[in-house]
Amino acid sequence: MSLPEDPQRLLQIASRLLDGVHDRFVAGVGAPSAVQKGPDDFATAVDLELEKRLSSELLAQTGIPVHGEEFGGPELDSGPVWVLDPIDGTFNYSAGLPSAGTLLALLDDGVPVLGLTWLPLVGQRFSAVVGGPVHLGGQPLPRLTDRALSDSMIGFGAFNIASRGRTPGLYRVRILEELSRVSSRLRMHGATGVDLAYTASGVLGGCVVFGHQAWDNAAGALLVQAAGGVVTDLTGEPWTIASRSVLAASPGVHEELLNVITELGDPADFLEGRVR
Repeated sequence: MSLPEDPQRLLQIASRLLDGVHDRFVAGVGAPSAVQKGPDDFATAVDLELEKRLSSELLAQTGIPVHGEEFGGPELDSGPVWVLDPIDGTFNYSAGLPSAGTLLALLDDGVPVLGLTWLPLVGQRFSAVVGGPVHLGGQPLPRLTDRALSDSMIGFGAFNIASRGRTPGLYRVRILEELSRVSSRLRMHGATGVDLAYTASGVLGGCVVFGHQAWDNAAGALLVQAAGGVVTDLTGEPWTIASRSVLAASPGVHEELLNVITELGDPADFLEGRVR
């Protein structure tokens, strides 16, 4: 590890800075779209404000640059770099739904070594250094143990059945359909960080994430790994910041989830006109 400071000290600094924007985060709930990024994706003025503030403070106090969702930054796979999502679940946040938070991870040569997920609207703060344990509100959580899919709640990523992207909408729907045969406790929170943090804490048995951005996934993936969970992509390959998806779960649940998903075959077969 080439970090310029002890990871625990860096975690303390990052925690203090995230606590410092708590009031602004809460006060900004309901903020409208300020920057349209796609048909169903936007950023609020609070996203932009918080990213600028936290990026400046993190650099000043740790000497480590920041790559944020809204303004970008240095490459993620070379040396130490913070990766920041100022508001994960922006649509929820703008609508007043409390499933939203701030995600921050420290990468060293592309590998997460610190993960922080702050959920100010429900008063929860998850953090971990690589190797664990995961802390919730400063208190260590027990490690995840083997459990069954049938007894677990599962977080599920958003989808549009008409999507023709790298993970076709119909393929996502088929995963949902097959999982519902095993577990009737499927949940869609609309925020990747929420799904991964609750998987790390054992509230969820696992989660299926179709997004691939490091600012969405790195903090939560580190939390799940630090808790003793299993983190791969949807094909079962070990998760990295270059992975195109995330499958994170407690031991036992992960194997069952992966079996359900891989039995469906190649996602490309679910593109319109190619479905068997």
